[in-house]
Amino acid sequence: MPLHVNSSGSTKERILGAAEVLFAQRGFDGASLRQLTAAAGVNLAAVNYHFGSKDKLVEEVFRRRLDALNARRLEALAKIAGASGTTLEDVLAAYIRPALELSHDDSGSLFMRVLARAFAEHDDSLRQFLSENYGHVMRQFTAEFARLLPQLSKPELYWRIDLVTGALTHAMSGFGMIQRKHDVSEQVHREQTAQHLIRFAVAGLSHP
Repeated sequence: MPLHVNSSGSTKERILGAAEVLFAQRGFDGASLRQLTAAAGVNLAAVNYHFGSKDKLVEEVFRRRLDALNARRLEALAKIAGASGTTLEDVLAAYIRPALELSHDDSGSLFMRVLARAFAEHDDSLRQFLSENYGHVMRQFTAEFARLLPQLSKPELYWRIDLVTGALTHAMSGFGMIQRKHDVSEQVHREQTAQHLIRFAVAGLSHP
C-alpha cells in the first residue's frame, strides 16, 4: 500500500506524519526507520536529532494527538466537576465527545488505527508512557464518577469505567456493525454515536 505523507511543513512534522502512517499500516515493530526516512524524505540523522530513538518517536506520535484530546476533556470536566447539578451524562459527554471528534477527523481516524495497534501489540513501555502522562486524566474523571456514584465500591467503579472506555474505543475505531449511511453527514453520524454511547454508559454505570 503506498504511503501518503504531506511533504509540506517542518521536518519534525513530516517525520511524525510518516510515522503515523507507517505505524498504522505495519505496526510499531513492522515499521523500520529506513522505511520511515524514505517516506518522510529525511535522513536518519534528522530522526535522531528530533527524537533520539524510535521509542521516543512512538511516544511523540501519541503525544501529538493525546495532549490536545485530553486538554479538551479536562477543560470540559473543569466546568462541571463538583457542581450540585452535574449529571452522569455531563461527565460522560466531557469524556466521550472530544474523543469521538478526534476519531472522525481525517487525521484523527488514522491515529485511531495506531491506537488499535497499541492495544493489539501490548507494548509495556508504551503502556507505561501512557499511564505516566495521561493517567491523571482518568483519575480526575474517576473522582467525579465516584462522587456521583457513591453506592459503588472502588473495584466495581473501576470495572465499569474500564468497560465504558472499551466501548468508546470500539466506537472510535469505526469497525462496528453500524456504519455511516451515504445520506447522513459525518457530523450527524458522530452526534448519533455520542448520544447512543452516553445513554449506554449511563445505564452501565448506574445499574444497581
